[in-house]
Amino acid sequence: MTASPQQGASSLPATADSPASTDVGQIVEQFVDDSWDPDIPVREWWARMATAGLASPTLPVDAGGRGWTAGQATQASRVLADRRVVGPPSGLGMLLAAPTIAKHANREQIDQWMPSILNGTEGWCQLFSEPGAGSDLAGLQAKAVKDGDEWIITGQKVWTSNGHECEWGMLIARTDPDLPKHQGITYFGFPMNQPGVEVRPLTEMTGRALFNEVFISEARVSDSNIIGGRGNGWRVANSTLAFERMGISGGHGGGFGTATPGAIAGHLDRPVGDFLGYRPPISVGAVGRRVLRVLQEEADKRDKSSDPVVREALVQLHVLHRLASLSSRRFSAERKAARQSGVERIGLGVGVEGNVAKVHNSRVLMQARHVAGLILGPDAALVGDDSATGGMLQELILFSPAPPIYGGTDEIQRNVIGERGLGLPKEPGPSKDTPFSRL
Repeated sequence: MTASPQQGASSLPATADSPASTDVGQIVEQFVDDSWDPDIPVREWWARMATAGLASPTLPVDAGGRGWTAGQATQASRVLADRRVVGPPSGLGMLLAAPTIAKHANREQIDQWMPSILNGTEGWCQLFSEPGAGSDLAGLQAKAVKDGDEWIITGQKVWTSNGHECEWGMLIARTDPDLPKHQGITYFGFPMNQPGVEVRPLTEMTGRALFNEVFISEARVSDSNIIGGRGNGWRVANSTLAFERMGISGGHGGGFGTATPGAIAGHLDRPVGDFLGYRPPISVGAVGRRVLRVLQEEADKRDKSSDPVVREALVQLHVLHRLASLSSRRFSAERKAARQSGVERIGLGVGVEGNVAKVHNSRVLMQARHVAGLILGPDAALVGDDSATGGMLQELILFSPAPPIYGGTDEIQRNVIGERGLGLPKEPGPSKDTPFSRL
């Protein structure tokens, strides 16, 4: 099976910036001055961002980025937001697929997939969790059977964010059940638009359907779409999970709005100015500057800024948010040092930073929910565009139980932190050498 053709794929930047001498603000300001036009299609705006290396500037240059640090990328995001322009493509293609491909894929795969991720012409979803393999992801039972130069995939996935709008999936499946369960797993770039793939939306209590269950019945994927080598899927998947946990804690990229990548959503050919101020609903999963600003404005509007209980809760929230920002900078510095020293560990060359960040994000989110309830009072029960805050804080309250669960529950994160970070013993269980078929 051949990959789908690239739609408007842009070339990758050819040179890197020197982080020590790069004036990020000046670069982004100049780019906006030269390139922003609210009347051009979304696909054209994103193509310009990708060509400039600004769609995901922390990626290596040979993968379409600029090699910037996380701090520099945050600075770039703030300039885009301050200039009130639409940000780069959102979604799991940018958050998870791009850094995983940059880290584990071969040159041909990078050239095949990366341009359409960075310019937003194709969307990606994550086909990891299964009804019986969520917290114990390595217990997955989706199987891949070799058939010539293709693999036949059969199984069921669940909690697939935006799977109904994506052309590609990051799929892990069992290719050898006679190996131990953490082995014999292979990671594929999986084409979603084919016979044998059925996506069913799952409606959550917000009234939206961000998550999906995916039924795969003898669908096919090319052997050339294996990322990281046959049987190395658990290692590659751990990188994706590390990016996911850091991404959940960091929220979405900067800009005054964004659109949905891929052709299915129908955003690519609309004027980019239509999406000014628009944010995908999933953005309530992390507390960024926008949420803090809305909370403060709503407290002022309701004369609650002088209430000592509200003031204390707001201060606690700002402190937690600031701690998250400082930790992100520290993790970024540690990742850079690890890469320079040649240390090869899970994720971006570090250990459990993503797990720590995800647990902290849950704490920040719970505090934001508490503050929103204090400020809104009974209005917190009223949702919809004509309700207080346009329903934004109310949706945050409703959505808040989800982030401590998705991406691996916070309990699982604490297990990982204890075992991998602190060296504590693993929980009792079968020998790690037990073949999966005997479990």
